[in-house]
This record gives sequence, C-alpha cells and structure tokens, in this order.
Amino acid sequence: MKLIGMLDSPYVRRVAISLQLLGLRFEHQSLSVFGGFDEFQRINPVVKAPTLICDDGEVLIDSTLILQYAESIASSGRSLMPSGNAELRHALHIIGLALAANEKSVQIIYERNLRPAEKQHEPWIERVTGQLFAAFNALESAFRDQSQAITSRTIDQAGISTAVAWKFTQEVLPGLVPTADYPSLQAFSEKAEALPEFTAAPCGSTTYRDAD
Repeated sequence: MKLIGMLDSPYVRRVAISLQLLGLRFEHQSLSVFGGFDEFQRINPVVKAPTLICDDGEVLIDSTLILQYAESIASSGRSLMPSGNAELRHALHIIGLALAANEKSVQIIYERNLRPAEKQHEPWIERVTGQLFAAFNALESAFRDQSQAITSRTIDQAGISTAVAWKFTQEVLPGLVPTADYPSLQAFSEKAEALPEFTAAPCGSTTYRDAD
C-alpha cells in the first residue's frame, strides 16, 4: 500500500500512525495538495489527502474510510476500535470531537492564510474558533480522568485521533488554544507523541520511514 499526503495534515497523520499500530506495512509519499497539485492529480484526480493506493491499485480517499478498510485487512488480530456497543459509541463520540477540532483548525488556517485580508470575515472566524474551543473543552473533560498507561498496545483510535488533533492545532495555530487551560489533553498528547508510531510519523513535512 502507498499513503499519499503530507504529515502536516492530521488526517494523513492519523492514518500513518494507525497503519503502524495495525501492523500494516506501507510506503509513504509526502506530497502537498498545493505545491504538488499536478503530481497529486495524476495519482488521484480529486486531489484529496490522504489518498491510499491499495495493493491492487484501487484508490481510497478520506481518512475514516481508509481506516475502516485498514481494520478489515489487519492480520495482527489488533483493532483500534472497541467491540462493545457502549464502548464503541463512546469512542465514536471522541473521534467525532477530534475530527471536528481538525476541521475547525483547518477552516481558521484557510481563512487567515489563503483568503486576502480585506475579504476575511471576522464573525465567521469567531464562530469557527468558538466551535474549536467547544470541541477541545469536551475532549478535555473526557480525558480528565485518563489514568491508563498509554502504550502502543493500549492506545485506540479515539486516543490517536485526539492526540493528533491536539498536536496539529498547537503546531498550526500556536497560542490560540492555551496548553495551560487543557492540562489533561496536553499530558495525554505528550505521552502519545512519545510512542514509536507517533515519532515515526511526526507532524510536519517529513516522510514516514519504517523503522525496519
């Protein structure tokens, strides 16, 4: 399999980390949807990251759909999603909040960095920023009593998605969401980022390299 997209995208990064934890080998091509648009378009005309090229050449897009496929082919016996009904519902709740945080962070970045200053709409930025804080407030509450040790064997998709979302926002919108106001998320993020699967796919313009 080949994963296309840059690790400065939280969607690409959550896939790269998850594939490792599921024991699935893959090649990573760090390609920008902006600077590498033409090359990306030749691979996937939709130009959407992440893109996963399966072993038979079929192309998958959208991180959640890619991870659903990855779960179905993992032979390690590992799943990043709980099997119990209540546990699954809670995990989906957490993942939804993390994905919402990603989405709102991206919207703020696009509004600030891609739209001309005279066309930026401050009420829209305030609204999106409020939604971003609402997502992180809910996640902080959910992780407040997190006492379980975080290892490569115990972290699940809810934890991966949360840690990736937190790191992404801190990197691209520094100071907007103060770490001091979210001690549980900050502590969880620090532990998750120390795991080998996270360090192998750091947030940024680097390329994932299999430690083997």
